[in-house]
Amino acid sequence: MTRLFERRLTPLDSPLAIFTTTTTAFLAAMLVTSFLFLSYGASPFQAYFALFHEPFATLRGFGYALVRASPLALIALGTIVSWRSGFMYLGFEGSFVIGAAATGWLALLTAPGSRVGPLPFFLFLPLAISLAFAAAGIWAGLVGLVRARLGGNEVLISLMSNYVAIFILQYLVSGPMRAPGSLPETPLFPRATWLPFILHGTRAHAGILIAIIAAGLVWMLLQKMPLGYEMIVTGFNPFAARYAGIDVGRRLVLAAFFAGGLGGLAGMVEVLGAQHRLMDGISGGVGFVGIIVALLARLNPLAVIPTAFLYGGMSVGADAMQRRASIPSSITFILESLAVLFVLAFDALRYYKVNLSVLWRRSPPPVAEQVSK
Repeated sequence: MTRLFERRLTPLDSPLAIFTTTTTAFLAAMLVTSFLFLSYGASPFQAYFALFHEPFATLRGFGYALVRASPLALIALGTIVSWRSGFMYLGFEGSFVIGAAATGWLALLTAPGSRVGPLPFFLFLPLAISLAFAAAGIWAGLVGLVRARLGGNEVLISLMSNYVAIFILQYLVSGPMRAPGSLPETPLFPRATWLPFILHGTRAHAGILIAIIAAGLVWMLLQKMPLGYEMIVTGFNPFAARYAGIDVGRRLVLAAFFAGGLGGLAGMVEVLGAQHRLMDGISGGVGFVGIIVALLARLNPLAVIPTAFLYGGMSVGADAMQRRASIPSSITFILESLAVLFVLAFDALRYYKVNLSVLWRRSPPPVAEQVSK
């Protein structure tokens, strides 16, 4: 019996197949979102032109897209490390905040007039990277330790840890690290601690270079190193990994540490590259958006940078769309959400093929009619 959906003998895992299904899913999301544009009396072509022209066709918008993409890419890389290891970590908001707080403490500690005094940038940057990665990695590693030793649910624990980290940040910017004034924020960091700008006339900073290097290192870890292989095997089947002699608990803790550390680097990039001070609400939900970027990239480290750039560009273009087409920028979030849903749904085409001939093929006559003839 021929069915509408037939399972393929082998799934389509080629880069072309993955690119085709992802692109088709994104175009389908754009088509559905076009009906929302029509409800506002706006042309979908005009709206999409405004959405994509600002970040991808102007130098200023291109720079802002790179600024938005840097922390998203780092959090997406942390998601890939943890999820492919079987550790469903959702505490990147907390890791982001802890990394940003550690970086802010170091920047103020090395400010002119402080006890330590200014440091050369070639010494300050490695120290800031190490401190942010270690602080956020330990923060997330505690969740991994609870999962490995006590069997706790890492999803719930990591979600609750986000609020603890946010409360810690609120205490710091409202108390010991607060600048004179009414706003809960720290003083402006010394200019010598800022990440250098890489495109003249834009706000694009070296954070995107850190994200690109991190993407290469994560790819090497998962594809070329024995430790990465053991982490992936642990994620696929922890029982088989344990039978093969792999310390599953230790690999989970390491996955949590690496994931949290990458989230901490996102916080460091944000405070040193964009904000230049620590303030309440600095994360702005970027920890959850980074997870969406990882899903759109199909948990592939090499696809994270272009996906994060596309996602960051759309967030920049949303403001331009609101100005030019009088369409609420919140529609962009609907488009992004639909893109994720369609990507997950269209992924089934890699495992099933659609037999359209079933729709117009004439059904065979009933058995009783055949016997009578």
